Amino acid sequence: MQPLHTDGIGLAALIFVFLCWIIFALLFVLRKKPPKAEEAKSVSAAKWGIFLQGCGFALVGSVHRAYWWPFSRSTIGEIALATVAVALALASDLWCMRAIRVLGKQWTYEARVIKGHELITSGPYAVVRNPIYLGMFGLMVSTGLVFTTWWSLVIAVVVFLVGNKIRIRAEERLLRETFGSQFDDYARRVPAFFPLFL
Repeated sequence: MQPLHTDGIGLAALIFVFLCWIIFALLFVLRKKPPKAEEAKSVSAAKWGIFLQGCGFALVGSVHRAYWWPFSRSTIGEIALATVAVALALASDLWCMRAIRVLGKQWTYEARVIKGHELITSGPYAVVRNPIYLGMFGLMVSTGLVFTTWWSLVIAVVVFLVGNKIRIRAEERLLRETFGSQFDDYARRVPAFFPLFL
């Protein structure tokens, strides 16, 4: 295993990105729990997607880098890489925070709808249909920029996106069954994962 490149810039960026992961975890652990709602319908196929997303995260965290070739072999390159990683991690946290707030009591780890479920289309959900997954993706990429090799990040991105596709398809099948043409109209207007401006 290569030693981790820990000059002052790289170490500061690495610490900041991992603090963003802690904040991300706390968003879920410390959020105000809604009253227990009766589940109307769930789908277990999304669990394969969750597993692959987790594999993407594991790939990013398993291979340490000495340098992010070719960018981090110079001070300017290291500063640029650190700046992008930190900005992406912070933006991802804020994005997830906003999405969780808008989703409210309907947020759940598993693919399910509850009695009285509403189709949320405002806030981050007006930009992409799956903003929390986009935030998770941003955190994974920012971690890869400060922690792993470029090739490990590329593999992690592919694995995450395959899992993401499986998860989104399973969840959106459930939403389509629940909301019908209302969901179809929403899906026509708003992209599933990557915003139109990317």
